[in-house]
Amino acid sequence: MEDAVDRDQRWLLDCLSATLDTSHDVRSFAEASLQQASLQPGFGAALSRIIVNKEISFGLRQLAAVLLKQFIKQHWQENDENFVHPVVLQDEKAIIRQLLLSSLNDSHGKIRTAVSMAVASIAHYDWQEDWPELLPILLKLISDQSNSNGVHGSLRCLALLSDDLDDTLVPKLVPNLFPYLYTIISSFHLYDKSLRAKALSVVHSCVSVLGSMSGVYKSETIAMMMPMLNSLMEQFSIILQDPVKSEDPDDWSIRMEVLKCLLQFVQSIPNLSEMQFSVILAPLWQTFISSLEIYKLSLIEGSEDQHAEMYNSDGGEKSLESFIIQLFEFLLTLVGNSRLAKVIGGNLKELIYYTIGFLQITKEQEHNWLLDVNQYVADEDDATYSCRVSGSILLEELVNAFDGEAINYVIESCQSRFFETCQAKITGSAHWWRLREASLFALVSISDQLIEAKGSKVMKLNLGNLLEQMINEDMLTGVHQCPFLHARAFSTISKFYSLISRQVSEQLLYAAIQVIASDVPAPVKVGACRALIQLLPLFSNNVQPYIMGLMSSLTTLLRQASEETLHLVLETLQGAIKAVGHEQSTTIEPAISPIILDIWLQHVSDPFISIDAVEVLEAIKNSPYCLEPLVLRILPPIRSVLEKPLLQPTGLVAGSLDLLIMLLKNSPVDVVKAIFDACFNLVIEIVLQSDDHAELQNATECLASFISGGKQDLLVWAGDSGLVMKGLLDAASRLLDPDMESSGSLFVASYILQLILHLPSQMSLHIHELVASVVRRMQSCEVFGLRSSLILILARLVHSSTPDVNQFINLMLSTPAKGFENALVYVMPEWTKLQGEIQGAYQIKVTTSALALLLSTRHAELSKINVQGDLVKSNAGITTRSKAKLAPEMWTMIPLPAKIFALLSDALIEIQEQGLDDEDEDSEWDEVSNDENGGVQDILHPMAVPSSVNPSVEHLDALAKAFDDDDDNDDEYDNELTKVDPLNEQIKLADFLTNYFVNMYNTDQSLFDYLFQSLADVQKSVVGNVINK
Repeated sequence: MEDAVDRDQRWLLDCLSATLDTSHDVRSFAEASLQQASLQPGFGAALSRIIVNKEISFGLRQLAAVLLKQFIKQHWQENDENFVHPVVLQDEKAIIRQLLLSSLNDSHGKIRTAVSMAVASIAHYDWQEDWPELLPILLKLISDQSNSNGVHGSLRCLALLSDDLDDTLVPKLVPNLFPYLYTIISSFHLYDKSLRAKALSVVHSCVSVLGSMSGVYKSETIAMMMPMLNSLMEQFSIILQDPVKSEDPDDWSIRMEVLKCLLQFVQSIPNLSEMQFSVILAPLWQTFISSLEIYKLSLIEGSEDQHAEMYNSDGGEKSLESFIIQLFEFLLTLVGNSRLAKVIGGNLKELIYYTIGFLQITKEQEHNWLLDVNQYVADEDDATYSCRVSGSILLEELVNAFDGEAINYVIESCQSRFFETCQAKITGSAHWWRLREASLFALVSISDQLIEAKGSKVMKLNLGNLLEQMINEDMLTGVHQCPFLHARAFSTISKFYSLISRQVSEQLLYAAIQVIASDVPAPVKVGACRALIQLLPLFSNNVQPYIMGLMSSLTTLLRQASEETLHLVLETLQGAIKAVGHEQSTTIEPAISPIILDIWLQHVSDPFISIDAVEVLEAIKNSPYCLEPLVLRILPPIRSVLEKPLLQPTGLVAGSLDLLIMLLKNSPVDVVKAIFDACFNLVIEIVLQSDDHAELQNATECLASFISGGKQDLLVWAGDSGLVMKGLLDAASRLLDPDMESSGSLFVASYILQLILHLPSQMSLHIHELVASVVRRMQSCEVFGLRSSLILILARLVHSSTPDVNQFINLMLSTPAKGFENALVYVMPEWTKLQGEIQGAYQIKVTTSALALLLSTRHAELSKINVQGDLVKSNAGITTRSKAKLAPEMWTMIPLPAKIFALLSDALIEIQEQGLDDEDEDSEWDEVSNDENGGVQDILHPMAVPSSVNPSVEHLDALAKAFDDDDDNDDEYDNELTKVDPLNEQIKLADFLTNYFVNMYNTDQSLFDYLFQSLADVQKSVVGNVINK
């Protein structure tokens, strides 16, 4: 038997050696043989025996460990996503586990790492139930200081296992494990920094788990963490107290682990005192200021870059930049803690001063950005992972935390840095511009707060004068010598033009126009574009002599731009088009449109670039004398695309529909008719035939635009109103098909509401079928946006049925709903469940008031429906992932009238919390086209919510301001829809709800009292204040 084992092992060794052969055929045969052998019993055990055999060469042992890890992932657990048949037998599993544990103290570090990874892979499946001896063995190894290899191996294994630690294991593990970890961390004479850093990473994992438990087991977890923190604070101080050295990446690594642990302790122990923390303040400050000098030499100036980026034996990054970013993250955590922020408040001025130094452009960034301007734009716009971004975020948070004090320190520090750079420039420093640019970047990063503080007593220094001084000085330097300084000067003016004199702004505007036409580094043109976007609207009259030349330069730049820069140039061109004077506008369309259409065609599948191009075309369309020639240019090719949609490249049909929507928007009726004649039937056909989500969405919006622009006239343009109406109804039917993907139907509500508002007499004949289709669509979709928009349709129909809302309820009672007694029984629980999540002032107004109208009917069927009430809180302690799966959320069930009454109360609460003026509620829709709404009365009766009591002036003042949506309207709903809906004029939601509650109290006090007693205390308070006025 021994001979057989030896022969098998020798065969395996030969195969492993052959995989390293220089001959491709030999390697391929060996790899195939190993793959076949992996399917035989005993393969994993054979690999394990090679790994533990120290007489075998290191390379083959390491290769065997790599194969074993792969073998474990594929064959260890049958229900795993990576499983490949057959599964490892239990006896072989036991042999593998035993052999691997015996090799954790191997003398080769890479073997220890490979074995640790294999152990961690097995532990992911077997620990704790099938491998209870794992942790005791690891603790035994880690406690034996005489066996340093065992300490390394067990600690590496624990670090890998830390991802699998949970709230059931850590409280039991910490008391046994922490003393050993502390011994390693504190024994700097026995263990190197990399091993001590590993011990700190395990501490961090344990504290993270304890922190996640502190919500329920607060006292227990803090009682466990505080002794750890108290004993570690001294070690943290020792590690942080010496200056950071450039030649010791392991030092960066251990400091980084200290910062991660400190951050976790601060987050997990909310009542951490200033005194407990103050012990590490001086060492932390030493680390912070000394790291700046190393960062400057290594990365900013690039004179010591040999250690700028390294990786440890585990593949983990040990870079200087990642360490400093961790340092900033910890400082951010301190600033966010009201108690501990006071600790660093005493050094606020110095902290801001040194932070500005970290914002300097590194040598690597300079090199990369000059080679790839798209990367420069992306890094500027997207706040990529870097010291520069982390430092700017810290400045912003310091200003938020310390208000005027921090604002003045930022300005003062930038002023000091400016004077330093002036001196450095005089002395011939090659890097003086970096700190100057960083100072401007610091100001830009908090530009919103600085502009808000303009003219207030908070700002003691004259920021405008400082900016003018810095920018004027910067513009005198050579653009080719300091391109990023010029770029930052332009970007700065785009942020602070309101603080800078008109004369300086105008000078920068002309300089930006000149830069666009000049041969300068691309980042400078990026800055110039940013300045032009902001300044062109302010100086449109002044730039008329230069505007056509600027547009010519921008179109030239378009041909050179790509990706990120293309977006910026298109936005700049849009601003230039809007600034063109009346007399020059006739030249815009023939000069610019062909170029933009070509860019649009090249990037039609890119949603960002194509949208930018469409917006430029829209600016051309809105320029005097440009609409008709633009339509004549665009319409023929668009029609040819829509005629053969199946033959078009990806995205071209959807993009063409986008162009049609743009042309239809706010256009005269004759233009709408021309587009209708060319494309209406083709758009209908796309809705009926296409399965592409983007095409369906855009075609739906296009039909809504046709209806909004053509209204009743639309029906006679084709000569057969019945045929046009049939097409519109067929499209609605397809979009409401319960089998259609939800994303394809996403904009159906806006389309149907346009039909209801603009073609009321025609739609009144199909209301029953419409409601049935809406209900079926609701039942088949899970997407919240679509479900809430379908509820909006039903809510609008509630309003249409006034003054007899019972008609709508009876309609719902007669409409079937799969699995429910009728549509009302299905819809109302869904509506009330989603009501609190509905977004947009118009949508909230329509749905909230519709619920009130339903409740006002006192219909007997409403009381028979029970709906979701409040969440039932669990008393089972911390909710782990496993508990969440086993115990889903539970809700109370309450009568529908009580739920509606509570939702109306919540709406009133939100109005008061918003604190917005009722007159501003419909500011986005105040241009209501009243002359075109007469026909809507065919299905809309005058709204009637009786009210016998008008609220007093004082009461309306108590309501403060009316409800509004702070954000832009949801893209699903065209602004034109909300402009033409008479409900926007008829309903002011604050007044409506006030009158509603008062009316119910005065006319049906018994019902009011019944519903009132079911409210929460805060709801009772608000409603009570309304009726007691």
